[in-house]
Amino acid sequence: MRALRLVSPGKIEIQDVPIPEIAPDEVLVRVGGAGLCHSDLHVLHAPEFPVLTLGHETSGWVASLGADVTGFAEGDPVLVYLVWACGRCRPCVEGRDNVCVNQGGRLGMPPCPGLGPDGGMAEFIKVKARYLEPLGALDVASAAPLADAGLTPMHAINGARHRLTPGATAVVVGVGGLGHMGLQILAATTGVRIIAVDSSEQKLDLAREHGAHETLLSDGGTAEAILAGTSGYGADAVFDFVGIQPTVDLATKVIAPDGALRFVGLGGGSFPYAADSLTTPLPWGVDVRRSYGGTRADQRQVLDLARLGAISVETKTYSLDDGVQAFTDLEAGQVPGRAVIVP
Repeated sequence: MRALRLVSPGKIEIQDVPIPEIAPDEVLVRVGGAGLCHSDLHVLHAPEFPVLTLGHETSGWVASLGADVTGFAEGDPVLVYLVWACGRCRPCVEGRDNVCVNQGGRLGMPPCPGLGPDGGMAEFIKVKARYLEPLGALDVASAAPLADAGLTPMHAINGARHRLTPGATAVVVGVGGLGHMGLQILAATTGVRIIAVDSSEQKLDLAREHGAHETLLSDGGTAEAILAGTSGYGADAVFDFVGIQPTVDLATKVIAPDGALRFVGLGGGSFPYAADSLTTPLPWGVDVRRSYGGTRADQRQVLDLARLGAISVETKTYSLDDGVQAFTDLEAGQVPGRAVIVP
């Protein structure tokens, strides 16, 4: 089969590799779509990473079943769940499989396809049956990004619902692959006022289409505009889907007391946090969180919303042969929503 492989730091190419052989508890999935994420760019440019097939957002159809697999049939449309946790440790049993003891530990994170095991930018992928979710009538190719672009914002939002009450204000920073989904989830599942911030007018147009009540072009006056619009108090929740230094600075400047500050993007920004009596850079009571992926319950919520038509992924499709170009376009900021590679 053909696969888009990371072959060395900064270099990807299409290669011919064997179709994976499946174990008794595994399923061979014929790939229908593989989403492309900024995390893939981080992997591409990492100084050290193993040779592997990329792609951690994968959907497709069951091609064959291991001898012990039940509950699926050949031809079933499926989504590959992102978090490959053990399913047996205390966090997993409690439904917190994204912080699995055995597959992640204290400082690590559970593996996911395309970031360790071979991913879905190929004609086939092998997956343990317990990591599959039925797609039902959802379009297979466009559903692929729900495995991360849907899952990760849902988990961040679910962890901030104590501040997403009627009358609250939420700021979405970055209306890209993750952000445009987070905005839709907020619109579909809360009654909050949504302010979307981005450096692109095109993405702000997308934000308005998906339910943003207000949009602001990111510039030197953005923080002041948000504070002015909240009577100087700040936003009850800020979701930073970029994470670079300017967006982290913005987030810390506009969060309200007792607010929920969620850093979802992995842009490398930071801020000082001191155990003292000062309120710089954060007001009293702000809780700050980074989170990895999401739980199985989060994933099923995302799929339910997609089936209802409450959320949808803006996609730009590429053939597998054009996969390298998809990476180039994403890095150049030329992909609204999510790029999806279709074998």
